[in-house]
Amino acid sequence: MTTASSSFFSPCFSHLWYTKPIKHPISLLPCHLSTPFQCSNKRELPVAAVASVPYIPASVDYLETEFGGHGVAFEGLGDSYVVKMGLENGSLASLMLPSGLITSYKAPMWHGGTLELLHTTVTEEQSGALIQGGVSLALDCESDGGISWSPSSWILQDVRGNAEELIQVEMISSDPESIAEVKYIVTLQPDVLSSEIVISNSKSLPLQLTGSVISHLTVSNPDATYAIGLEGSNFFSRAPFFSNFCLIPPGFGQKNEVGSSQLWGLPGIKRFLSGWNAKNQNDADQLERMKEEDIEGEEEDNYKKLSSEMSRIYTSAPRNFTVIDRGRRNSVVVRRDGFKELYMFSPGCNHEYYSKYSYICVGQCAVLEPIILGPEDVWKGEQHLHNPNL
Repeated sequence: MTTASSSFFSPCFSHLWYTKPIKHPISLLPCHLSTPFQCSNKRELPVAAVASVPYIPASVDYLETEFGGHGVAFEGLGDSYVVKMGLENGSLASLMLPSGLITSYKAPMWHGGTLELLHTTVTEEQSGALIQGGVSLALDCESDGGISWSPSSWILQDVRGNAEELIQVEMISSDPESIAEVKYIVTLQPDVLSSEIVISNSKSLPLQLTGSVISHLTVSNPDATYAIGLEGSNFFSRAPFFSNFCLIPPGFGQKNEVGSSQLWGLPGIKRFLSGWNAKNQNDADQLERMKEEDIEGEEEDNYKKLSSEMSRIYTSAPRNFTVIDRGRRNSVVVRRDGFKELYMFSPGCNHEYYSKYSYICVGQCAVLEPIILGPEDVWKGEQHLHNPNL
């Protein structure tokens, strides 16, 4: 078994920039985005975890003709393809389809270079390559009649923008029962990478939404990483989120935050996660067999060190907070809109620096309190990863 770093997905495609204008006009930005908060050669690589998502394949040549140019390029990757975005200031991002997994976000730094802010791993297994980390969606839409659906396959609908200001990629996913239509919009700006979800309830009955936008932020080591601004926020310690894209160290949670050998329970977490595989199922079943015990508390540290194993859902966290990595001398400001809850996960510091488990996971979520959409209602949730290091 071998593991590759996120550089495998790094958007290095300068020879494709600025070849022709994108055919679609640039859209107006929400006011809060105007400030920090306000190669077409196909590569035959096994990508089992991503390629298992069913979808209608698109020709990379067609995508280049229809959407490519001015900072946007497409590359084949097995049965999937990668959308690569690049701005003139050096900001770069890569997005895989049909999975919708954002595998890379490189941001310009104060020292003049760029730095990868997302943590993505590729592990070679007998069944193929397993891709984990990055930014992914785990959503479940359940109708009042008990019909449930999780969007997991995304179709590219539009690309807007230019390399000077922003690039916006819009995807869509619809269920066979017409419970809901979900739009997923990824926007790259000079100092922000945004993930926006728009869910429309097309039924005459209420719709219940649970889930999360889950981001793996790469760090030197959790022992050198701090969360700033969470003091006074209430939280529950819960089992970590499991999906094909969530990266969890083996044996995590055998001791909880107060030193008990009790494993965290897993009530209600599994139902909204897409991409569930056999390994995830076995891990979850093991946790679920254990006695359920939620730990409720209030964050006491405004400068929270993330060196210990932790898996928490904050119910009253501020809309934005900062993650600082003293080892790499950089920071990321995380902001949410629409979601009320914040998921925080640390694998702990008992791993090598700059290794597979050198990351922190954050998620804008609705788990403890589902979101209810009335008939024909529309709900929008957003996550913004802001780079303050320019």
